[in-house]
Amino acid sequence: MIYLAIFVVLLFGYALVSRRLEQTVLTAPIVFTLAGMIMFPALPTILEMGFNANVFLRLAEIGLVLLLFTDASRTDFKLLRSIGNLPIRLLSTGMLLTIFLGTVVARLVFPDLSLWEAGILAAILAPTDAGLGQVIVNSPRLPTRIRQALNVEAGLNDGLSVPFLLFFMALADAKIEGGSASLAKFIWQQLGYGLLVGATIGLAGGWLLGWARRREWVSESFRQVGVVALPLLCLVISEIVGASMFIAAFVAGLSVQVGSNDAGKDSVEFTEEWGQLFNLAVFFLFGVLVLKDWPQYSMTIVLYAVLSLTVVRMIPVALALMGTGLSPASVVFMGWFGPRGLASIVLGLVYLEQGLYLPGESTTRLAVIVTVALSIFAHGFSAMPGINLYARKIAALGPDAPEHQEVAA
Repeated sequence: MIYLAIFVVLLFGYALVSRRLEQTVLTAPIVFTLAGMIMFPALPTILEMGFNANVFLRLAEIGLVLLLFTDASRTDFKLLRSIGNLPIRLLSTGMLLTIFLGTVVARLVFPDLSLWEAGILAAILAPTDAGLGQVIVNSPRLPTRIRQALNVEAGLNDGLSVPFLLFFMALADAKIEGGSASLAKFIWQQLGYGLLVGATIGLAGGWLLGWARRREWVSESFRQVGVVALPLLCLVISEIVGASMFIAAFVAGLSVQVGSNDAGKDSVEFTEEWGQLFNLAVFFLFGVLVLKDWPQYSMTIVLYAVLSLTVVRMIPVALALMGTGLSPASVVFMGWFGPRGLASIVLGLVYLEQGLYLPGESTTRLAVIVTVALSIFAHGFSAMPGINLYARKIAALGPDAPEHQEVAA
């Protein structure tokens, strides 16, 4: 209960000054992660006796399920066409190269990791966090095309990372067990069932929501509740049938739009108002974990974290954006601002929860923790200076520059 009391007090205090903090480098993830870090040495006995990893995992799972559904349901395909192929390049070539390069670098930095374990680490750290980059997305000083491309990428790459993670986990598990039967079963259950559950709930739920709203049966106070019930239903059904709740939620978010055009708007409103509670709770408890494992951090772990946020991210982005005509400043800006956050935390927990007991499990866990922690502070503190510097660079470009192309509403 002490965790809950401290978190609620912190949440109330942050709410009182949230507007003032929006003008500074102190983002909500920074504040809540720092609070968790400060809390650890102050309450060592309580942490040892009362810390429940299962509660942390469940909170994180709920937060990511809601986030995946929301990001997918608000995907505007008209907007995708209006901002050109930037998001497509980032989500296809950029993401594949990120996972590939992340795997190669992991094998070089951690030679004890198997190829599939290196792939697991790369897949966990591939998705970017829209929440950590919110100050970038909301800045009117930056070109709309750039902001929207980063926003769309962060909204969709977490869902696209899940199949890669599950695939690498299945391959690693099959190698240990010495057979391919478990691999086929795992892929079918996690991916196949996940697609089936998500499509069924999304299509049926969207049709029912649209049907009820056309008849004006839904009260305003329950519009959001009806939509948010769908990803939670994905979570419950996936647990029962052994499917991936994340794939199910992502697919449900994409398919719900077929029957309900307002689903994306309602889910976003709920996530912005209430879903933040789950996300901030995760960052708060994550801060505790950062200090809890502090004695195990090594320079090799830190090296991989730095490479993951720079080389592994920025080179694939640069290659993916070749031929777009964007200035070097835009390429560097988009490459750097790919923060790791909630999705990587949850995917790391999901990997640990599977209990594969791979030889490199400890290395993977520590690398994820250090990379996300470094990203929270590095991207948070560099956001405002980065915006100022990039805005000056863009202002010097001619009016015909690709960055200045208008985006259709």
